Amino acid sequence: MTTIEIGRMLRAGTSGFVVGCRVSQLNLPSFGALVSVPLEDGYQVYGLIHDIHIDDDGLVRQLVTADGVDAAVIADNRLNRNVPVEMSVLTVGYQQDGRIYHLLPPRPPLSLDMIYLCSAEDIRRFTADGRFGYLRHILRAKDLPVGEILAAHVQQAQAVHASAGNPDWAVSATKELIVLLRDDYPSLMSVLSALTDVFPS
Repeated sequence: MTTIEIGRMLRAGTSGFVVGCRVSQLNLPSFGALVSVPLEDGYQVYGLIHDIHIDDDGLVRQLVTADGVDAAVIADNRLNRNVPVEMSVLTVGYQQDGRIYHLLPPRPPLSLDMIYLCSAEDIRRFTADGRFGYLRHILRAKDLPVGEILAAHVQQAQAVHASAGNPDWAVSATKELIVLLRDDYPSLMSVLSALTDVFPS
């Protein structure tokens, strides 16, 4: 069940969206984490965080060049800043009428919709459904650090599946990635190299 709120929608398209959150919420989401946007009638969109971006503002620009900035000023700026932390999310599927689809959703979320960090059960259910069809959305994103996103995601999903009695999930996912990338040797080597860093043995 998705219960941990991490932010609200800033802007969205069919293939991805950007979430805004407060700095105080930044300890929850992480690179490669699965998130969801529950909408009406059991419809929800799933995505993977592929970038966390912290913009500056006028005050930050002044503070970084000042001498001896008080710790209370820094803490106040981090906790009360008006510029949100932005998280970019790659859409990897959706749920409708209780069924999960590893396809792009029929419609994107709307501005200010709430975004939630997926629970362990949400992750297990989404990644166990079908034959890893959602992986193609990640592999298609050539302008993103695909190997690192996959490594972070597989590491998190493997921990969930292992605790649920399926220790071989990552092996199955890796085999599917090899099949999907069999005609793209450079990308395959990049992905396998990143996975090796996570699972050295």
